[in-house]
Amino acid sequence: MSLSVANGAELDDVKNRRKSSAQVKALERALEKPVEPVEASELSEEDRKLAELGYIQVYKREFSWLSCISFAVSISGLFASVATTFVYPLEAGGTASAVWCWLISGAGCMCIAISVSELASAYPTSGGLYFTCKYLVPERWVPEISWLCGWFNLLGQVAGLASTEYGCAQLLLAAVSMASGPTADGFRYTPTARQTVGVSAAITFMHGALNSLNTGYLEKITRTYVIFHFGVLVSCCIALLVMCDFKNSSSFVWTSVVPDAGWSPAGWSFLFGFLSVSWTMTDYDATAHIAEEIKNPEVKAPWSITIALAFTYIGGWLFTIVLSYCTGDVATLLASPLEQSVAQIFYNVFGPAGGTIFTVFAFIILNFTGMTGMQAGARTFFAIARDEMIPLSRIWAKMNKTTHTPLYSVWLLTILTVCINLIGLGSYTAIAAIFNMTAIALDWSYCIPILCKMVFGRFKPGPFYLGKFGFFINLWAVLWTLFVSIIFILPTIRPVTAENMNYASVILAAVVIFAVIYWYASGRFYYTGPRVKAQLIEESNGIDGTSEHIEKCVR
Repeated sequence: MSLSVANGAELDDVKNRRKSSAQVKALERALEKPVEPVEASELSEEDRKLAELGYIQVYKREFSWLSCISFAVSISGLFASVATTFVYPLEAGGTASAVWCWLISGAGCMCIAISVSELASAYPTSGGLYFTCKYLVPERWVPEISWLCGWFNLLGQVAGLASTEYGCAQLLLAAVSMASGPTADGFRYTPTARQTVGVSAAITFMHGALNSLNTGYLEKITRTYVIFHFGVLVSCCIALLVMCDFKNSSSFVWTSVVPDAGWSPAGWSFLFGFLSVSWTMTDYDATAHIAEEIKNPEVKAPWSITIALAFTYIGGWLFTIVLSYCTGDVATLLASPLEQSVAQIFYNVFGPAGGTIFTVFAFIILNFTGMTGMQAGARTFFAIARDEMIPLSRIWAKMNKTTHTPLYSVWLLTILTVCINLIGLGSYTAIAAIFNMTAIALDWSYCIPILCKMVFGRFKPGPFYLGKFGFFINLWAVLWTLFVSIIFILPTIRPVTAENMNYASVILAAVVIFAVIYWYASGRFYYTGPRVKAQLIEESNGIDGTSEHIEKCVR
């Protein structure tokens, strides 16, 4: 079948199933753009699979098993993420909330992670789960659902990176504050909002510079991270248990619910302990976004996600238990001038030198999270721009000829991240609301395809397949996300004031309204869903024994 005949058939099909003339015209314009033919005989197995999905290989496949797993572990930043979010379960219900919420919420998060792994195995592209909508949704609804899923994923990627960079700055300045020495009411140095925002901007530009390197360098930087992270986690846990001389009793750690957030009843307050887990165990599809840089991605990407999240689940729970034994008086800890509960625990147990060292370790680990988060985010912008979903797509989808990476997308994400964190100069409440959106936006960008897989039954599995258990795991992933989303949009502290109000619900509603208005005002006139950029040409022997070309049409 020729390209023109295939395109004509696709256009006729769209005319038959769509009533909107705007969407027909959008597809007509899309089909006028050249589709590059690629010879199947010249492609590796991974590149052939990518061509069958409609894209041409433009990255270099440098990521091995170790670097894939290390990348997936770095996204969660277990040690540092727990350090920056441990305050939420402490406020919600004390140490009992911290340890039990990790155990319960982690199981729900694992269901999401495994569900994401299954989809990433079947459709390994830089678009991640956004791209899977093309194959999971009836063709009539592909543009609309892909559009919503894509915007949720972009929002989550940008907000998540901004929160990571801001957390990096907080940890670094907390270490500086500890090293400055104590005073009667705190420390000699106390960071200001301007300093935190300034340091976060500097760190973001550093990560942008690192992501301007080629994939080979990024793979080398990422490769040994998991070993460093594991070493820091184990050494810190052992040191805390050995050196802490004011350990809490087991009955206090496991059964004492001491809500400090003002919510009533105490059981409801207890549920806010889920926030720490959900913020740590998120961005599951980050490894899927580098699928085009992985050798054998349909196997390595899903297993890396699953292994990394299992490590985060178990390791995070054990680390939380250790921290809970070493809190001392919780009310005093929450009033720490460092405004970092775990950094204060390090200071109380190890003293200024040891506290500073482990806080710096947390800073280094969170830097890896920021670096890999920017790589995954830039690939997301590239993939969505490749499908011409966002303004100036031709620019953001350009590949640098030297590095074979999307440098324009890297620096777009860098600038957006810095701009979001500038909000912290005026109001930390406003910027915190954007940070709170991370898990909601990302998790729903996963659950939309997961739900479509369950409802429409169009899924064709890859090597990582859940079999008969898949439906129940997928169902729990969606139900769990719905449940924690309700918690995410509520204020964590009562009474509610302008300063402690959680504006995540307002921002979420604004984003959904924006996406819908933008779709009807503009998007439907040019966006047709994930595009076909490649036509796979296979050689076969004809009836008379001669060789002939067969052009494989890609939906």
